Amino acid sequence: RHGFEIIFVDDGSRDKTKEVLTEMAVDDKRLKVISLSRNFGHQSALTAGFKYAKGDAIISMDCDLQDPPEVIEQMIEKWKEGYDIVYARRINYRKDSYVKKFASKFYYKILTRVADIEIPQNVGDFRLISKVVLDEINQMDEKSRYLRGMVAWTGFKSDFVDYYRPDREHGESGYSFRKLITLGMNGFLDFSFFPLRVGFVLGVISIITGTGLMIYQLLDFIINGAYYHLYKWLSVATFIFMGFLFMLIWIIGEYIGKIYNEVRSRPIYIVKEKINTEE
Repeated sequence: RHGFEIIFVDDGSRDKTKEVLTEMAVDDKRLKVISLSRNFGHQSALTAGFKYAKGDAIISMDCDLQDPPEVIEQMIEKWKEGYDIVYARRINYRKDSYVKKFASKFYYKILTRVADIEIPQNVGDFRLISKVVLDEINQMDEKSRYLRGMVAWTGFKSDFVDYYRPDREHGESGYSFRKLITLGMNGFLDFSFFPLRVGFVLGVISIITGTGLMIYQLLDFIINGAYYHLYKWLSVATFIFMGFLFMLIWIIGEYIGKIYNEVRSRPIYIVKEKINTEE
């Protein structure tokens, strides 16, 4: 048996969640409540929970219990074996739309190839980390949080516990499509410089393509006198290259936005109230 604490992070709920948690915390001092001033997002809420965690092993999970708590025992056994990171890995796919499933698979395939580190697939934020990993995560003060990548980046010994994740019976996921896009962009931009380096590749392709078109058009003009073809080719090529250019400008803008977000020194969450915490 192990001593334990449970930390609930209320990420700006608008129902009676806070009142219910407060009542529970009064009866059990092992239950801690961190109430944020508004909804700061899933990754920020997890970061807040990590800050107040004191245990030797820390398990993060969502409160909807879609990730079954009985998996925790297997994760603890792995931790006892000496693993500092234990990922809960889903072995089934959610009942999402075909487009969403395809986008998810495609994203992780690309991320695996271009990321500077190996980020596990089919895992979310249901995981166990040791106190050593927690201390390292808490020292990372970047505003853009992609905890799946940050945990993997630490490089500590890790393993997996496979489990079947049941479909959601009630309610809907708090992760909207926009939030999923934002999370995905954070993972892509925070752990890879490939989007910036792709500009060099596109530049080389553009130069080769443009040179080839120029030679072709000159030969066509010299041999056949087909001057009018030059206008059509140049129009198509111009639109294609402009598309590449605008994509690169957008990528650079994303990186600049992240830099601006880091240097303005705003906290990623604000704690409104704490219950049963030592701080």
